[in-house]
Amino acid sequence: MRLYLSSFRNGDHTHRLLALRHTDRPVAVIANAVDDAPAAIRREAFTGERERLGTIGLTCEEVDLRDFAGDEAALEAKLRGFEIAWLRGGNVFALRYAMALSGADRVLPRLLADDAIVYAGYSAGPCCLAPSLRGLEACDDVSVVRRLYGAEPIWDGLGVIDEAFVPHLDSPGHPETELLASVAAAYAREGVSHLRLRDGDVYVVDGDSRELLCRT
Repeated sequence: MRLYLSSFRNGDHTHRLLALRHTDRPVAVIANAVDDAPAAIRREAFTGERERLGTIGLTCEEVDLRDFAGDEAALEAKLRGFEIAWLRGGNVFALRYAMALSGADRVLPRLLADDAIVYAGYSAGPCCLAPSLRGLEACDDVSVVRRLYGAEPIWDGLGVIDEAFVPHLDSPGHPETELLASVAAAYAREGVSHLRLRDGDVYVVDGDSRELLCRT
């Protein structure tokens, strides 16, 4: 299994992302965490990732999970053509529901088990890998799922990692740093195992190796 989980954007250790690749196939950018944004911002959600990842030599294509609603097989065939799935930040509940709608919550763990793809990204993207999303309602609006889909939110994560993922801690430039400090404090009180990342930090998994790399 190969993971590159950043607190914010590319993180400070992009050489490790490049080292995780087995091929030069492109990156699938999944931006469904911002599906509730106005159209111009939603478009920027992909173009911004393409530009930032382009600075480290990666070629990107958007994969919109909404295009694969009810067609898990088509999504799996599509994603097998990429080396990296890059799941950007935004609203974790919007992303999680889009994963369920498309079958990505089953496809991505299968691809990881086959070592067929690198799961990478930041904020909401890594948060979805935890066993549960409980607690994140303190910073992300749960009602986005009702607005977008007329449905109830999904609280289970994909369970790919054993801990909750808490980004943006001790990151004064990020607007959610205080909210996520309260999330981390609640997890500590409740005995919930969690990874604590500051912006710039990256959690890297490469087979049996697991490293939390600090910001530079």
